[in-house]
Amino acid sequence: MLKDFFLNEVETAINASITAKKLGQMNEYLSGNLIIEKPKNPEFGDFAVNVSSLARSAKIAPPMIASAIADQLSKNGYDVSVVGGFINFKISDSLLASTIEEILNKKEKYGRGENINKEKILLEYVSANPTGPFHIGHGRWAAMGSALANLLKFYGHDVYQEFYINDAGSQILKLGNSLKIRIQQELGKNVDFPTDEIERKNFYPGEYLIPVAKKFLEENPNFDIDNCEVSILCDYAKAEMEACQRKLLENFRVHFDKFYSELDLHKSGKVENRYKELKEKGFLYEQDGAIWFKSTQYGDDQDRVIKKADGSNTYLTADIAYHADKFDRGFDRLIDIWGADHHGYIARVKASLQALGYDPNRLEVLLGQLVNLLVDGNEVRMGKRKNMVTLDDLIDEVGVDATRYWMEMRNIDTTLDFDIELAKRSTDENPVFYVQYAYARVCSILRNAVSEKLNPDSGDKAPAPITQAELDNLLNNFNKDMALKTIPTARALVLKLEEFKSVIALSAQNRTVYTICRYVQELAQEFHSFYNSNRVISDDVELMKSRLALIAAIKITLKNALDILAVSAPEKM
Repeated sequence: MLKDFFLNEVETAINASITAKKLGQMNEYLSGNLIIEKPKNPEFGDFAVNVSSLARSAKIAPPMIASAIADQLSKNGYDVSVVGGFINFKISDSLLASTIEEILNKKEKYGRGENINKEKILLEYVSANPTGPFHIGHGRWAAMGSALANLLKFYGHDVYQEFYINDAGSQILKLGNSLKIRIQQELGKNVDFPTDEIERKNFYPGEYLIPVAKKFLEENPNFDIDNCEVSILCDYAKAEMEACQRKLLENFRVHFDKFYSELDLHKSGKVENRYKELKEKGFLYEQDGAIWFKSTQYGDDQDRVIKKADGSNTYLTADIAYHADKFDRGFDRLIDIWGADHHGYIARVKASLQALGYDPNRLEVLLGQLVNLLVDGNEVRMGKRKNMVTLDDLIDEVGVDATRYWMEMRNIDTTLDFDIELAKRSTDENPVFYVQYAYARVCSILRNAVSEKLNPDSGDKAPAPITQAELDNLLNNFNKDMALKTIPTARALVLKLEEFKSVIALSAQNRTVYTICRYVQELAQEFHSFYNSNRVISDDVELMKSRLALIAAIKITLKNALDILAVSAPEKM
């Protein structure tokens, strides 16, 4: 990455300047204190490093420090200038041409991490109750989680994706009782859900269970609904909801390696075993009939109940066993995506892991805000207990691409306003259309370069500017010297292409996906600007070849980024 390269060159020049006694009283430099960035004024250069922080140890003014280091860099052949305490770099055309060459050589591997500390990561996300269709909030976690998995894999990590099925609580009983009412209604019985708000919370009165009731009766026409074991209905409804959820996830391009059942976790004895382990280690005590975990010993703000007075487990008890099991399966790092309302839950889970002898710092929790769905400017409320707009509804309305992209394009800790009407538009105002159109236009240019054209005067076909074989040979055996022809008019565009490597690295390290969306929008903007000002297919054959190579590099980079986001890259629009 050019940023890292130039930062290393600056640090080398600093040490050389110290040796030459050019930096006042400074006799040692601690690496890692400087940051490289883009100058606010692009006329100053391509990159800038502020060395003002060295003034404290050098005891001389920042401009003098910058000038001394710049002199050393100039001796090494770099085009640099000084403005105050800033050293500005101008990248050579030859180095920029190397970026195009690198992209064409690496293709789908362009941007991948090199020499990284590879980890085996378990990424758990969505993990919804199997009690109904996914709402819009679930869609955001699904899009963000799967894109993050793609990003971490692309960067070089070994990533395993898991969905934790919350199927061991009272919600499954509520689901079974709700299905019973829907079946009774289908049989013409005069029954309905309670109207009292408190009692109604013990049911799921959403209409999504009506087709489940119809299907159940088709499969069991002689079923005695009034005298049945509700557990039969619980199991049936849960299976139907899980099948519905899995089908939607597949359609949404979200692929889990494992669906982990909480019920199976209990049946395996792992929950009880972890409870016994904490008890044997002296981390539990009884108070008011309940069993408490001494989580305050490990940084939590209060101790937590893990067994209620009636002997039943709390949610925390199973979560302790589940996260310990993750580590026992050999993962180096755990990443969970939770809603922001679970913020207080982090400390207690980490405390339990530490009490059991695991490193709590190997658990990362990404907290995210939900989605405000806007229809005609009005917010749509969501919830299983009322008629709701589901993720399925949204995908049907705007498509998988738009749904995914909009869910991914804001930081996970920021509330997202999803404007349905804008997401459907085929205009530059819609970010996903803008990016996909850039890709389609790139593909069109490459097609037109090798396609014969109909002469409007004679009706005969004119030869293509370049044959497919010539284009393939150009791109497979690219000489960076050829790219020098196009660098003067495409400098900003090539710099943006080179930036992809650092965007991938920072996004993977910071666990962010929205930065990839922001990048492809900026790359699309640079491409559209270049295209509107420069003719790619022209009579100047060498210039045309140089620009076609640049266009191919844009295609590769956009495709790599869109693949991470799991958003399609259409060749025609």
